[in-house]
Amino acid sequence: MKTPRKPLIIPIFIPHFGCPHQCIFCNQQSITGASGSDASGAIPSETEIHSIIHQYLEFKKDRSWTEVSFFGGNFLGLAPANIVGLLDQVAPFVASGQINGIRFSTRPDTIDKNRLDLIRPYPVSTVELGVQSMNARVLNQSHRGHTAKDTLSAVALLKKENCQIGLQMMTGLPGDNDTLCLETARQIIGLKPDFVRIYPTLVLAGSPLAVAYKAGKYRPQSLEASVDLLKKLYLLFQENQIEVIRMGLQASESLDDPATVLAGPYHPALGHLVFSKILLDTAIEKIRKKTASAKKTANDTVTLTVHPKSLSRMQGLNKTNLDILKQLFGVQHIDLKTDTALDKDAVRVN
Repeated sequence: MKTPRKPLIIPIFIPHFGCPHQCIFCNQQSITGASGSDASGAIPSETEIHSIIHQYLEFKKDRSWTEVSFFGGNFLGLAPANIVGLLDQVAPFVASGQINGIRFSTRPDTIDKNRLDLIRPYPVSTVELGVQSMNARVLNQSHRGHTAKDTLSAVALLKKENCQIGLQMMTGLPGDNDTLCLETARQIIGLKPDFVRIYPTLVLAGSPLAVAYKAGKYRPQSLEASVDLLKKLYLLFQENQIEVIRMGLQASESLDDPATVLAGPYHPALGHLVFSKILLDTAIEKIRKKTASAKKTANDTVTLTVHPKSLSRMQGLNKTNLDILKQLFGVQHIDLKTDTALDKDAVRVN
């Protein structure tokens, strides 16, 4: 089952419910902005779920694919009665044609024959697995409570179902490094998921990692190092025709609060920074080749052409990419043009 690249996702949060482990990096209240009973994992009521769905459907517009997604917790870690209860509340919207499917995220070690038998009668269109890493040391130091073997088994079982498979990985976890992250990415590529998400590790207030950070036992990635690694990961997945649908947590008022994110490579436009770096590197490489062959002078104007949707990415935040190129090549002016025929990661230099 293939879904359009930008479906309308209707989020239903079940924060921290169904999670048997306290991962070292996790504080679901910080991530979702939930509080009170929601933060402890209260199952949303039928009234709450239907209200959220109807609110989002008002803005459906021309989206050709719509999914209700259970985010934040470990969906298949819920009690069977709760799993069925939640699916029962959403399934009628699929039957009526108002939405196209149901999506949820869960741990690899909750995918087994019994649970898949339980959900098979329902219109589940997408399942995302919190893989995080394929390295045993990293998983152990992160207190994940599952193994890489669990991920292999989960994907093999899901491949037999009529659903899309998404795999989530993290960078900067305790015990991790760039080499291990790239190896995790290669193993994920070998599993041939439909898409991936990449989340840099943040030190969230109230998480076990915050304790380690304050004690000097954990050193988070810098934003610059994170962007550089994400660039490598994105290009590796792209080379293998696997779509990266998100890099970094969704920006929110909670995450923008410095009392929430104590340290780590958080940026509300992290994906934009990564794509800007990719385009900058491409532009530098092509300008170098062109100026070397044409022996251009410092007074020349360089024209860069990109896809219209990549214009702001080529400029960089506050036009920093253009400033870097001017200083690096000694040019006075850089003109930007657009061409819809180009790929979004391509740059043409004139």
